[in-house]
Amino acid sequence: MALKLAKPYRRHPFPLDEQLRAKFCFLTKRKKSIEAMAPKKRLQGVDDKLQKLLDAKMDEAPARRRAREAIKEIQLGIDHILFKTPTDGLKIEESYEVNSRGLEIFCKSWLPEASRPKAIVCYCHGYGDTCTFFFEGIARKLASYGYGVFAMDYPGFGLSDGLHCHIPSFDILVDDVIEHYSKVKENPEFHTLPSFLFGQSLGGAVALKVHLKQPRAWNGAILVAPMCKIADDMVPPWALAQILIGVAKFLPTKKLVPQKNLAEAAFKDLKKREMTAYNVIAYKDKPRLQTAVEMLRTTEEIERRLEEVSLPLLILHGEADIVTDPSVSKALHEKASSSDKKLILYMDAYHSLLEGEPDEMIVRVFGDIISWLNEHSEKFTGS
Repeated sequence: MALKLAKPYRRHPFPLDEQLRAKFCFLTKRKKSIEAMAPKKRLQGVDDKLQKLLDAKMDEAPARRRAREAIKEIQLGIDHILFKTPTDGLKIEESYEVNSRGLEIFCKSWLPEASRPKAIVCYCHGYGDTCTFFFEGIARKLASYGYGVFAMDYPGFGLSDGLHCHIPSFDILVDDVIEHYSKVKENPEFHTLPSFLFGQSLGGAVALKVHLKQPRAWNGAILVAPMCKIADDMVPPWALAQILIGVAKFLPTKKLVPQKNLAEAAFKDLKKREMTAYNVIAYKDKPRLQTAVEMLRTTEEIERRLEEVSLPLLILHGEADIVTDPSVSKALHEKASSSDKKLILYMDAYHSLLEGEPDEMIVRVFGDIISWLNEHSEKFTGS
């Protein structure tokens, strides 16, 4: 079962009561022995001027945008299989769009240049991530097989407006995703095409919530290591979690939640694990309190509502995943009401199936995705 949330704390006037203050002080003084991602080090191809830019505080979007603009060519030149797909024959566009909440949202698309797309694939990225680094290679691959691929950075993530990796409300984040992708689907160029959600990790939870809010709007979903439940090893002990939930009411943006090294936990291939350092605008600190609370609440809700999932599903999960729980992917496959559902478990594979595994596993996972997309696109287009 997912971690149970405490009943709401009574609101205390500042200062906090002595017991909570003592526990809070303990948290703030914890030895910083656990990092969110690979430790900072000088990257190959980065000079002193660029390093200074990369070391800047990236709480707000302008700093993240400057850093990404300065390093994007270096990023795409690293020796990773994802960046070996040529861009010939692809139409790639980036833009910013202001949403109904007045936030500037970064979005990107990859389209086959010489033909109409077979279908559109709308991407939901993972925790702390962006659609501008590893997903660039994933999107190129999908587009090279004839799919129109669309992506966005959520508010507070990547190049979009907002405090870095702060999720004040998961439901509002999902509404922002629905708003953006609804516009994509309403485009006359694409509105008759089948449409699929593609969610990785936390993005799997986003995709499932989008579906639960729009039960008949999508033709299927690809879920890669979906965050239906955070693995027990990645969740703070129960008592500590209750304290953090209480403190979040007063200090929602504070970075206090203990967390293991995500790169180490998610990337099996050691060389690829080192490459996570090039994802310079990914969030690398401890999770913000409210973000952690929203993630816990969301996974608990999804676990309760697995039977309501009714769209065609492809669920992919590494059996050795210690970031998100593969047992809940099994439960999703068993309980989802969809008659068209497929679960593939990869023996000994970690969390980042498309980014952090040996090349042969990445090729295998891509093959499973493309095969499923081809089958389901043909089913809806009759071609």
